[in-house]
Amino acid sequence: MEKNKSFKYSSQEAESPHPWNAEFGISNASDRRYAFSRQSSFKQSMRDPQTPSFSNGSSKPFLSRNVSSIDIPPGFYSVDHSKEGNFDAKGSADKFSVFDSVFWVFRVMRTGNRQMKRLLIMISLNVAYSTAELAIGLFTGRIGLVSDAFHLTFGCGLLTFSLFAMAASRRKSDSVYTYGYQRLEVLSAFTNALFLLFLSFSLAVEALHAFIQDESEHKHYLIVSAVTNLLVNLMGVWFFRNYARVNLVYRKPEDMNYHSVCLHVLADSVRSAGLILASWFLSLGVNNAEVLCLGLVSVAVFMLVMPLFKASGGVLLQMAPPNISSSALAKCRWQITSHEDVIEVSQARFWELVPGHVVGSLSLQVKKEMDDRRILEYVHNLYHELGIHDLTVQTDYA
Repeated sequence: MEKNKSFKYSSQEAESPHPWNAEFGISNASDRRYAFSRQSSFKQSMRDPQTPSFSNGSSKPFLSRNVSSIDIPPGFYSVDHSKEGNFDAKGSADKFSVFDSVFWVFRVMRTGNRQMKRLLIMISLNVAYSTAELAIGLFTGRIGLVSDAFHLTFGCGLLTFSLFAMAASRRKSDSVYTYGYQRLEVLSAFTNALFLLFLSFSLAVEALHAFIQDESEHKHYLIVSAVTNLLVNLMGVWFFRNYARVNLVYRKPEDMNYHSVCLHVLADSVRSAGLILASWFLSLGVNNAEVLCLGLVSVAVFMLVMPLFKASGGVLLQMAPPNISSSALAKCRWQITSHEDVIEVSQARFWELVPGHVVGSLSLQVKKEMDDRRILEYVHNLYHELGIHDLTVQTDYA
């Protein structure tokens, strides 16, 4: 397979060896990753065939820079970018209304993949069960049932957000979200992981409370609720059984979201099983049975969710990609520094936009009288072999 050798860079040297007269020149109009070169003015020059021409013959700068921002002329987005997949076909001027966005998401859910349909079934079952539990709790005055119903309702809200992220991540990139919407999957996974950590903490507090209070007053009516909830959650575990593991290698953003959904229903299943065992041990007269079971469930949930919490949080915090070792990045930097035309390498930054998509940028100080395209191709090929396909290189002349 042919390697993609397109790259983007910018030059900050006023006396560049390239014959560009543009203040901001576009190096490759067919590439969604633009490269800008700072020069004295922006006028159409026959020496630069890649500089875009203006149909109206105006000499107004295509892009004008001031001290605080870059002002884009009104005709900038009139260029048809839909073929390259940069923006939506309607351009940035057309905005989806809230109603159209919601309708679009529900349409994607209806025509979605198998995992989305299974999650929709799971949410429907949990909503029906939590509604029935809330009604029974209010009618009979059982505070425990009402509390458990609100817990299930909050969990259904998080699962609904996961389903929304699965649908919304299919939208193409536009002028506002230039990288697309796939990071919603990572945000959904992080939200589920954070909720499960709070669940673990609440179970630990509940175990401590059970240790302090008199267990002879413990109510056993929650056993039926726990059994029903366990059956519903086991169905969800079966739906997402391929992701039922603690440590999982995320190759795509949806893998992280599916894993968070599986851990969510798995943690609820462990919680229900712990309540059932606690009630059974109490009926047998075992002392401190509830403390023991809830404590074990709290530790189990914490150990289940902590790897997902670290992985999703690392992506959101733009940490270095875990699938590329720091020694490999250091070796590439050393190879670039050892090049005869490179004086210094600085500001090397690499992070995961989403699982499976690594982004990088670095700055090079090179010799003045040299063609920087050769060194840029060399740098791009080095990082391409590591799996970094979205790389920005800035060159400064000594």
